[in-house]
Amino acid sequence: MIIRDKIYIDGQWINSTSTSTIEVVNSTTEEVMATVPEGTSEDVARAVQAAKRAFNTWSAISVEERSKYCTRIAEGLMSRLDEISTVISQEVGMVKNLSSLIQVGLPINSFNTAAAIASDFNFEERSGNSLIVREPIGVVGCITPWNYPLHQIAAKVAYAIAAGCCVVLKPSEVAPLNAFILAEIIDEVGLPAGVFNLVCGVGPVVGEAIALHPDVDMVSFTGSTRAGRRIAEICGSRIAKVALELGGKSANVILEDADFERAVPDGVSKAFLNSGQTCSALTRMLVPRARLAEAEALASDAAEKLTVGDPFAKGTRLGPLVSKAQWDRVQRYISTGIEEGATLITGGLGKPEGLDTGYFVKPTIFTNVTSDMTIAKEEIFGPVLVIIPFDSEDEAISIANDTEYGLAGGVWAATQDRARIVARQMRTGQVEINGGAFNPNAPFGGYKKSGIGREFGSFGFEEFLLVKAIQE
Repeated sequence: MIIRDKIYIDGQWINSTSTSTIEVVNSTTEEVMATVPEGTSEDVARAVQAAKRAFNTWSAISVEERSKYCTRIAEGLMSRLDEISTVISQEVGMVKNLSSLIQVGLPINSFNTAAAIASDFNFEERSGNSLIVREPIGVVGCITPWNYPLHQIAAKVAYAIAAGCCVVLKPSEVAPLNAFILAEIIDEVGLPAGVFNLVCGVGPVVGEAIALHPDVDMVSFTGSTRAGRRIAEICGSRIAKVALELGGKSANVILEDADFERAVPDGVSKAFLNSGQTCSALTRMLVPRARLAEAEALASDAAEKLTVGDPFAKGTRLGPLVSKAQWDRVQRYISTGIEEGATLITGGLGKPEGLDTGYFVKPTIFTNVTSDMTIAKEEIFGPVLVIIPFDSEDEAISIANDTEYGLAGGVWAATQDRARIVARQMRTGQVEINGGAFNPNAPFGGYKKSGIGREFGSFGFEEFLLVKAIQE
């Protein structure tokens, strides 16, 4: 049992103004594994004031110094990699070896990359008689989700502090323990007081307080479109900048000349990464109607080879979902798919055989799905893939774009050139072609209701800067 009884404000571990706590549940055992403080709006106010006081000094120190701190934080994460990945696998359910690689490896990359970008960034340039200056925006409120908890924290915190901003972080109350370890590392490397502040708690209290605070210059939020809309409304009412990374229902277009034996299994694995708890998961597989039966057989075979079980057990490919609430949500979507007439080819309702304890879901695939079905329109956030047939390339592009989201996508074709032509017509923030690898330093963000702004790399860095023109 882990007891976290303090929050981190102004370089110190202090008591929350509330005595209430939040229970953190192990997604595999269904047992309470930890408690954390349930923060308050008063805690947020203290954290924001600490960040505001620290901003003038932090923004004025050399870029080299800011970069050194980011590098030291990355080194601290590396030194505790096994501990952090274990905690996240317990919180979220991701298989341990993937947790080490993704859930901790990507945050390490973010801190190192932010340091490198800051060191090389051109903060000033000439345009005629103007000196164009880029300056840090100020105090940034960071509100992060549970599915890739530390990765999303690093996407905001690393780039914000490298840019010269100070932050107030609200991690997800469902998976907050990794954030406390990060705070310990930040404290150990001696980051100046107030540059980083941690207040855990629930969204309607701590998240709203961050968004409402007049001294928070920007809010960077990752989570549901519903919650993002609320954050945007609050920030819009007081004319504060907002960056949003929201939901997705991404299409994976497999054209008739693609290598189906590569494309379909790859698509299944992309849909089911982190047990489907991935905003950019390729959860709609679009295939030519003439090759639908072939795609169904390959997809079903790939899904049935995925061993579901304890994320710490050898050979496990899919762990549990994060919570009982999430398990119930996914079961409702599976039931809806059946009721609306989609053809279930593998998986289905209930838990996998022999896994009565833990929030496990059967890897599930529906076919003969149409774009008007609920399971084709709404983000499920579980290991559920829908296969949608098409009759022409133009129809495939139309189906791919027939969604309120636009976060990610995929295209498979016989040549890169043909795949690239289709990718350019997809209204989405990222598209991988022929299985192209995820680039953690490429801009990440969405079109339409998938969000506003970009994270990672130089684009993510610039989100935390304002532009000033000095005429001379």
